[in-house]
Amino acid sequence: MIRPSRVVMALVFALALATTQPVGGEVPTAADVAACNEDAPQAIKTGSASPTVGDHARAESVRGEATTASSTAGVIDSADPQIHGMEADGARSAAFQAAYRSCMRRKGF
Repeated sequence: MIRPSRVVMALVFALALATTQPVGGEVPTAADVAACNEDAPQAIKTGSASPTVGDHARAESVRGEATTASSTAGVIDSADPQIHGMEADGARSAAFQAAYRSCMRRKGF
């Protein structure tokens, strides 16, 4: 005999699966990357970039390496869509990283 608590749990689980939307997994396009790399310097000039501790740590790491293993062809290669495609030169600045991440968030990444 099935206990009522198991039936309720199965119904809750089925309902959760039915109402959960799949993860988009979208990747920024080359146009998104180019636009954010272009917008970042202007955001820095206007003072709208607010670097986080992570931005400072990543910038310090990039500055400390002569050639970054995580960058290819002058851009950052990352699984994080808010950092992927960032110009490696810009990645040396925490403010640039903050501006780039903010731009990518506005684009939905």
